[in-house]
Order: sequence, then structure tokens, then C-alpha cells
Amino acid sequence: MKKEGSRGFPLALTAVIVILALIAGAVMLFKDTAPPVVTISPDGPELGKATQVTVAAEDSGSGLKSLDVAIIQKGKRTVIATQTFPDGTMQAGETIDPAKGEIAEGEFTVEITARDASIYPFGAAGVTTVQKNYVLDATPPRISVQSHTINLNQGGSGLMVYTLSEPVAQTGIRVGERFFPGYLQPAGDNTYYCMFAMPWDTPPASFKPLIEATDKAGNSATRAFSYHANARQFRKDRINLSDSFFETTIPEFQGLVPNTGSLLDQYLYINREVRKQNRDKLIELGRQTSAVMLWSGVFARLPNAANRARFADSRDYYYQGKIVDQQTHLGLDLASLKHAPVPAGNTGTIVFADFLGIYGNVVVIDHGLGLQSVYAHLSSMEVTAGQSVSRGDIVGHTGITGLAGGDHLHYEINVSGTPVQPIEWWDPSWIQNNIASKLQ
Repeated sequence: MKKEGSRGFPLALTAVIVILALIAGAVMLFKDTAPPVVTISPDGPELGKATQVTVAAEDSGSGLKSLDVAIIQKGKRTVIATQTFPDGTMQAGETIDPAKGEIAEGEFTVEITARDASIYPFGAAGVTTVQKNYVLDATPPRISVQSHTINLNQGGSGLMVYTLSEPVAQTGIRVGERFFPGYLQPAGDNTYYCMFAMPWDTPPASFKPLIEATDKAGNSATRAFSYHANARQFRKDRINLSDSFFETTIPEFQGLVPNTGSLLDQYLYINREVRKQNRDKLIELGRQTSAVMLWSGVFARLPNAANRARFADSRDYYYQGKIVDQQTHLGLDLASLKHAPVPAGNTGTIVFADFLGIYGNVVVIDHGLGLQSVYAHLSSMEVTAGQSVSRGDIVGHTGITGLAGGDHLHYEINVSGTPVQPIEWWDPSWIQNNIASKLQ
């Protein structure tokens, strides 16, 4: 006869049941031996009052059981949030907001403790504690204006000198949608120089320049300053287009223009879309600048040259007696002898020497602080990018490349990519009153 258990079950069957129960228990015990994963962001270490700390916890095994958030500051540990979770919670998070006032300015540590629902061994394996150190800076930078009242002409330039109470991530002067960066000077006293413009398309009533500063913690400050803005009137000009001009000019833009439509269609694409692309490139080059002034004194003018198109001329383009386009001429056109040598306006570094769409062959010289001079429509270029030049050095020769109707030099002065009135930079009195006096 077979042996039976106390309730009539065969002993072998009882043993099997016990073994299965032990296996099931072992599976439950060992199925989750990995603790929760915890992340804390941002990386820091500097935080502003408006910057929140985000905590994320995840456990893909038995799920999360609880999440504790603590702040450690000046030797004191304070739990500011505790969460417990129902079964099956795999992900959870918490946000720490410095604006609530639970954290004082200065150094502090975020400590996160996450527990999962595992039982091996007795829950000890299912705990993760993570710490991250931060510095809370809730005070925006203080801006101190050093320059006296700035006199600006519509379309002209200005220089602002100011100091900040701390090193910053970004600073400069904002004029509407345009931003002119300020550049930290090497004296070590947090002094910034900022070249900026009263743009040609911004009349005095719309001109509201503000110094901006944002520190590394994200705190921002703005400050107005004293200035006097002078309105200027700009000329209107008429450009007559012809098929012969299209046939001469458009082939130079091969590869830049869709090879479809009429000659007029292709020309208008150049005058609108390629022009915008070229302007964007000059803005990009305006950020490739020295943080210190490279120039000194007045700028050199193309010798013995007559003024043709003026700065900020509003141009109406006519074809077969009808207006087909309107653009603004953002430089001076200077005409001298054919292939006349072109001198560098002032000391600086070549940041571009290549073909640039409507400008043809172009040389761009950086003079520091975002101030750059542009020499366009050149027949030849005598310099290369990275080369240093002095005032009067020959950078190229006049020509008819790009959208030029005759041999001449298109000359621009740009401030952080925004075109300004070049004539100011040829005037020693203007240089003294508006630039040199600010630096004394």
C-alpha cells in the first residue's frame, strides 16, 4: 500500500506541492532585485528663482512604492514632498520650485529616496538614494550705465559702456527684434562695451533701446539709458530693368536660382530670396567678432570716388514701365576708375572673402565689438579669411560682380549684422563725440 498524508494525500504529491510553493516563493522573492532608477535635472549647478528642479523615478520590476524629496541646506535636512503609490506604478515624478520659498539663496542639496515594491531581501534591494548639489541665485544682475547721453541718428551707430554686478551668460542692447551683444572687456571689473544701432527702419517714436543682462542662473534684468534720437529722411530711387541686363547678370547665379520661369521671374528670385539669404549670412558673420576694439580713428574711403546710390535709398524696380519689386539699398555705392584698388577702411581681421550672391565677390573685415566693413562687387580679392589688415591695405579691386549695373564699390558698415550709415565713420568729429569720448 502507498503511504498517505494526514488528509489522505499521497506523500509524493504533498512533496510536489511544497516544492512548487517554494519555487513560487523564490520567484516572488527574486523577481525584482534591481532598485528604482532616479534622475534629477537640470544638471546645474546654478539655478535661478524661475528654474525648477525635476525629479523622475522609474522601476520596471515590481513597481514604485514611495518617493521622498528632501532639501539639505546649512546642515539641516527637510523633507518637502512624500508620495506613496498604488500597485503597478512604474513611473513617477516630482517638481521642486525655488519660487515657493522653501530654499534659501546659496548652496543646497536635493536628496531623492525611491523605494520599489520588491521583497528581496526584505525590501533592502529596492531602495535608491540620489543627491545632486545646486546653488540658488535668485538675484538678477545689476546694470550700471557708464556712458553719458548718447546722440543717435536714424540709421546710425552708438557705443554704450556699462558694468554688471556679476558675470553673465548673455548681455547687450535690444532694439525691437534686433539684439546687439555686449562684450566683456579684459580690465576685470565686469565692464562691457556694446556697439548698437538706431536702425534705418526705426523712427524715433519706435526706438526704445534697453540694456539686457541674463546671468548664468537665468535671472534677467533690463535698464533704459539716456539718449537723443534724431529722425532722418532717406531718398527714393528708381531702377529700370531690361532683358539685356537679365541676360548679362543671371548666369552668374547659376545653381542659386531655380532654372524655371521667365528671366524676370529668375531676377526677382535673386533680388528677393537670394538677397535675404545674403543678409542672413552677414548677420551670421556679425557674430564672428573680436571682443575688443581692433580699429582706431576714422575709416578710409575709396579715394577719388563719387557717391552714387546712398545709404537706405528706397528702390522701386521697374520693368516695361511697371513696378515689379521694392528693396532698400543698405550701403553706399562709390564709383571711381574701372578696377580701382579698394583700401581697408580700418584695422581688423578678414572674416569673409568669397562670392556672396547679390554682392558678388565680397570682402568682410571685422573691426571688433560686432563692427564690420563690407566691400562688394569686387572684380578681384587680394586677401583671405583669417588675415589681419591695417587701414589702407588693398583688399581688392572694384568690379561688376553680383547685381551690379556698372563698375563700382558697394560699401557697407554693419553693427552685429545690421547696416548703418557709413558716412558717420568717415567723420573725425563724429568718431570723437560718439565713440572716443565714451571710452575716456
